[in-house]
Amino acid sequence: MISQASRQCTVELQALPSRIGQVRRIVSAQLRYWNLDCLIEKAALGVTELLTNVHQHAQPDKVCTVEIELLLDRLTVSVHDHDPRLPTVNAPDPMATSGRGLALIEAFSESWGARPQGDTGKVVWFTLPAPSSTPLPIPPLPVYGAATSGPFTGGVPFGDVADAADAVRERAVARPAVAG
Repeated sequence: MISQASRQCTVELQALPSRIGQVRRIVSAQLRYWNLDCLIEKAALGVTELLTNVHQHAQPDKVCTVEIELLLDRLTVSVHDHDPRLPTVNAPDPMATSGRGLALIEAFSESWGARPQGDTGKVVWFTLPAPSSTPLPIPPLPVYGAATSGPFTGGVPFGDVADAADAVRERAVARPAVAG
């Protein structure tokens, strides 16, 4: 049984430095709206890394689509661009000042990957485990019996067990036993 419907947010943009910050704020606001504050830091960092890769490497243009989707207990963040070349994870170099984005995503995400999209480019994605949604608390209501005959007739609330037991005993004593 599905306990939570799919939630999705899509943003199309040009991966320019000024737009990357805007998309970080959009992703953060959307996760806050979905009550997933605990995922904001990782999701915003991951989307920044993926958009920076589009800005630095994608050809023929910098147009891309960011999609975040929450399905049950998994948040997926993906970026689709028009460059068909798949990214690679660079070997760690302690002196490098760039080129660590995918290794970073690999380190903090549950899973990640890239897949070609035919003639339309590729999609690079990562997933984060999302906390299960907690159902809204249901206030306690008094429970009443619904028997039509016998010692349990009369709508006795079960909230006060001592009073209910006394009422049942009184009714049982007042009625003669039926021979079978």
